[in-house]
Amino acid sequence: MLILVTGGTGFIGSHTCVELLKAGHGVIILDNLYNSKKDTAARIEALGGGKLVFYEGDIRDRALLDSVFARHAIDAVIHFAGLKAVGESCAKPLEYYGVNIGGTVTLCEAMRDAGCKAMVFSSSATVYGSENFVPFREDMPTGKATNPYGSTKIIIEQLLRDLLASDPDWQICLLRYFNPVGAHPSGQLGEDPNGIPNNLMPIISEVALGRRDCLQVFGGDYDTPDGTGVRDYIHVVDLAQGHIRALENIVGAPGCAIYNLGTGKGLSVLELVRAFTEATGVEIPCKIVGRRPGDIAYCYADVSKAKRELDWEARLSAADMCADVWRWLLRQ
Repeated sequence: MLILVTGGTGFIGSHTCVELLKAGHGVIILDNLYNSKKDTAARIEALGGGKLVFYEGDIRDRALLDSVFARHAIDAVIHFAGLKAVGESCAKPLEYYGVNIGGTVTLCEAMRDAGCKAMVFSSSATVYGSENFVPFREDMPTGKATNPYGSTKIIIEQLLRDLLASDPDWQICLLRYFNPVGAHPSGQLGEDPNGIPNNLMPIISEVALGRRDCLQVFGGDYDTPDGTGVRDYIHVVDLAQGHIRALENIVGAPGCAIYNLGTGKGLSVLELVRAFTEATGVEIPCKIVGRRPGDIAYCYADVSKAKRELDWEARLSAADMCADVWRWLLRQ
């Protein structure tokens, strides 16, 4: 199949493109490079063993989207492009609604008019909100989002369900994944955000490299074993392979499928820090500070549906995640 990957040079998108090429699929990337770098495309080709087509541009640019669909017989879209930092979304809600929701509407309009009606959407565990109990299951109602980023994911999920209701030919998969970390085991591809990182592992990495004095841990008084937030950390390569299984499962099968992609196990912030030290030998000084707006105490998945229907499950450990990140960092 020929797949358009929006946000394909980003952290998760780039690893997914590697797995797509390895699986024999054609890849077209559309990315505005807001939080990634153009030379990532060459590394994807080297690791995936194939060629791809790259377009620099924004998913809100309808003319560009129309030209891409006109030039290529695209079979399906994997939609990663969007803003993703929880804390930033609280400070910049208009930007998050404009890019994430507005961009998805424009993309879906272009897909509809081009006759391409298969999409795998990069959703998030944030859609479960704070009212559901862990482990989160796909049949739970989406909750009240605790931040604007989560709100955009809830709204886009509903938008896609409404689209399917209006036209049953659509083939949609909503992938609710949890906390991606790690890097390609080659050390040639990893998380490389532009500007100030917002996610935990890139910040741990900066401390390990001596670029920060310590890791600020947001909240040490949650109702968890060590007081720090518990999350379901999944290796990005496992996550990427889950996208391939989801894609191959939904194309040609109209409807809307929803899957959690995680490990099904929670690690606290301090447990992940210890895992990093054990894997690398590098101590990470930590400082507990106030809670961050929008965060919850626990977030981890029930992953039985993905295992049952996609024949997929995470296989890489926290030690693998940390060792692969360190290998990536040492090659920079």
